[in-house]
Amino acid sequence: MPRRLGDLEDAVMTRVWEWNRPVTVREVLEDLQRERSIAYTTVMTVLDNLHQKGWVRREAEGRAYRYEAVSTRAAYAAALMNEAWSASDNPAAALVAFFGMMSPEQRHALRDAVRMVQVDEPAEGAEQQAPAPEEAAPAEVDEAQAAPEGAGEAGSAEGDEPGASATGNGR
Repeated sequence: MPRRLGDLEDAVMTRVWEWNRPVTVREVLEDLQRERSIAYTTVMTVLDNLHQKGWVRREAEGRAYRYEAVSTRAAYAAALMNEAWSASDNPAAALVAFFGMMSPEQRHALRDAVRMVQVDEPAEGAEQQAPAPEEAAPAEVDEAQAAPEGAGEAGSAEGDEPGASATGNGR
């Protein structure tokens, strides 16, 4: 099961997810230094730790490595939510409490996501019918809507895997 990333790990992974391409320690360092004073060796250690934990893969390039996320931030967020929900002794009450914390935009995104799942997965024993026009899933829901990131912001694990983004800012 995924473990919540620490603050510095999250800051580093945020860059890797946003850029959606293999990155060097130097690139991450220079971007982080816009916000805080941080040493090259600290960023190198964090990326190495993320590699050891399975959040990023790396490929040698000369004497350095290029690091790439293993899966998306949205998948990481989903895995964290699933882990928290599974740990509850009353999952229904936990979901009701969680839904109560959501903004109207997040509730709208949840309704869209439920519609998409209902369209993709027919009920047990029932044949799938074409959805009514008002129930059709939107053609595209951006990551911010599809995986609202409120309390306990996060994003990565295809199944239980951690960390690459579909946002592709390509810095």
